[in-house]
Amino acid sequence: MHYDARARDHGLRYDPFKALVAPRPIGWIGSVDAHGRANLAPYSFFNAVSDRPPMVMFSSGGHKDSLSNIEATGEFTCSLATWDLRDAMNLSSAPVASQVDEFALTRLHRAPSRFVKAPRVAASPAALECRLWKVQPLPAPPGHSEAAYTVVFGEVIGVYIDDAFIRDGMVQTGAMRPIARMGYMEYAAVSPDTVFRLNRPLASPDGLSAELPAEWDGVYR
Repeated sequence: MHYDARARDHGLRYDPFKALVAPRPIGWIGSVDAHGRANLAPYSFFNAVSDRPPMVMFSSGGHKDSLSNIEATGEFTCSLATWDLRDAMNLSSAPVASQVDEFALTRLHRAPSRFVKAPRVAASPAALECRLWKVQPLPAPPGHSEAAYTVVFGEVIGVYIDDAFIRDGMVQTGAMRPIARMGYMEYAAVSPDTVFRLNRPLASPDGLSAELPAEWDGVYR
């Protein structure tokens, strides 16, 4: 099949777009409102966009509490969603009233951040503390006058990592068992058994050819 994505005339039971752009990291966003009330919500349109400086983004469909809180305070956290925390992550997506504290709803303990006021999920093995850089509405979909999604860009100013997952100076991401969003109601999980390594290709001196080294030369590219 080959269809016009603008018209969404795929003829399938459900839009396949999210099932094709997958798996997607889950941005488990922690924030506080102007009154200091905490909020926690997962976003499936999330990723890192730079490492110098380290920056992340997530996209909010509609003007949700996370977006309102971040606009008011200029800060947020992103805790790693893992296999062990999958049910709590899912429950935190419930469209409850704005005054509801999802940390209490999911029975997750908060951990204080070091550089921002927003808390992180204490049970999560890693978290990013972020300062708002920019809020960017996306183009309105055909037939609508307002944007359906708004992208939030944040600079990572603090990083928490559970020391139990650091070995030989490297983070053991697979051991954390992070989960990712697929399409429909499907998710994927990373484990040590599914992690594999590919060495980066090396270009010839004249730049006209390249080869794959047999072993990693120890240089992180």
